[in-house]
Amino acid sequence: MGRRIGPLLVLCASLLAATASPPAAASPRTAPATATGAGTPTATGTRTGADEAATARSPRPLDRVIPAPASVRERGRPYAITPRTVIRVHGGPDHHRHGQRRGARKDVRQVADHLAELLRPATGYRLPVTTRAGRDGIQLRLGGHRRLGPEGYRLDVTARAVRLTAREPAGLFHGIQTLRQLLPAAVEAPDKQPGPWRITGGTITDTPRYAYRGAMLDVSRHFFPVPAVKRYIDQLALYKINTLHLHLSDDQGWRIAIDSWPRLAGYGGGTEVGGGPGGHYTKADYREIVRYAAARHLTVVPEIDMPGHTNAALASYAELNCDGVAPPRYTGTEVGFSSLCVPLERTYDFVDDVLRELAALTPGPYLHIGGDEAHSTSHKDYVTFMRRVQPLVAKYGKKAIGWHQITAAPARGTVAQYWGYDRTGPQERAQVAEAARRGTKLVLSPADRAYLDMKYDKDTPLGLSWAGYVPTRRAYDWDPGRYLEGVPERAVLGVEAPLWSETIATSDQLEYLAFPRLPGVAEVGWSPAATHDWDGYRERLAQQAPRWELMGVNYHRSPQVPWPR
Repeated sequence: MGRRIGPLLVLCASLLAATASPPAAASPRTAPATATGAGTPTATGTRTGADEAATARSPRPLDRVIPAPASVRERGRPYAITPRTVIRVHGGPDHHRHGQRRGARKDVRQVADHLAELLRPATGYRLPVTTRAGRDGIQLRLGGHRRLGPEGYRLDVTARAVRLTAREPAGLFHGIQTLRQLLPAAVEAPDKQPGPWRITGGTITDTPRYAYRGAMLDVSRHFFPVPAVKRYIDQLALYKINTLHLHLSDDQGWRIAIDSWPRLAGYGGGTEVGGGPGGHYTKADYREIVRYAAARHLTVVPEIDMPGHTNAALASYAELNCDGVAPPRYTGTEVGFSSLCVPLERTYDFVDDVLRELAALTPGPYLHIGGDEAHSTSHKDYVTFMRRVQPLVAKYGKKAIGWHQITAAPARGTVAQYWGYDRTGPQERAQVAEAARRGTKLVLSPADRAYLDMKYDKDTPLGLSWAGYVPTRRAYDWDPGRYLEGVPERAVLGVEAPLWSETIATSDQLEYLAFPRLPGVAEVGWSPAATHDWDGYRERLAQQAPRWELMGVNYHRSPQVPWPR
């Protein structure tokens, strides 16, 4: 994770986190458009009603979405959504023929309802969802060719109908995100817009390059309440991100209620960077986040970082310390000073209890156990600790993920998350590559490419720079399959964009660092390598701006992108 910052940045981080948003002159909140489509002039540009009307009159080409589809063929006349449009759910016997599980029709109905909820406010149309057969309207169907995989889809657009087909409901959901982006940006407005709502004729056949496409949110250094997490989930879903990694514990705060160790959240969660009130998720809160994410086809991966980054736990329970003395709670940003007591048997009772309760709350396959920057733990103790903890994850039916230092002692099936960067030493890279060749799968989060908390440039009002600056192009212009020397592409499970919260405390600040870089990492994870082209991508990215403005997303107006004026 590499969250190393010096004393000056510690002070800056505390001051910035105390503010409600970035300085107004640098990154103002973009005001949503009015009901007539007129934009509000801000430092992020002006969208006028004439601009939006011109865009609406010309259906968007099928290849102008993010992430770039695997295959596009334009042909025929466009389809127009009108007051007579219905959304048809197809199901029944075909599901069994294609090996679909029971209840698939209900899952398709949920996707259809989600699509209707997205489209109704701006169109003003009823868009009823029906199971009645018909050849018109927007049709959602499970089935299709095996090569679509669990997340792929096929979108066929004719003048009469839009047909969306997928093997699994996740594919249908990803398909409606493509459909959403093919409509004018005004479709994101919260109230009725004039339209028209036309979709270019043709076919998109699309499958993801990598199975794991994640984003991480650090809720430990600054706590983000449930509504803020839900807002981020919705933004991730638009770009086909399928994993939300929540960093739930660190030196500055413990954010999840554990019944068997109640002081972890009650006391350990009571502060944050800069000394704020902190906070934690009750089990009901966490279940609601998991439910909300699952409805948008994102899997939640919870992280309890250990054996380092554990001061909040050590401060909560003296019995977890080798000397039996609890340290004070910590509100700074330095790292590497804390460690669980590896020789102490009580440590493993604690870890077992936490993993057991967290596994029971988490339907997804993974538990993240951290493992980075354990500078206060000897190498021998680190190996001992990880060899005892990884089997505990398996005991509760989950797979372990750890930061790439876990490749010092990876268990069978453990996934390593690489967060190194250009200055990472050759010995450390070689250890990761050797583990990958021996079967350890990797999630790639290179800090100087995918870390969304890095500054864009020297003038960025938020973020850090220990891994260098990460402008928009740098976040997009890399190939996971060839990133690490000596690592075969088959070892790469996917990519993830972490966002550490030393300098952010609000959704506005989160969005300023995430956008416009997050869509680039999403495309790197989804799209075929053959579609990778910065010049084309930057044009597609620029076209997202009116959409973000209507959604109220506070984005950085990167000078590398030809934003609309």
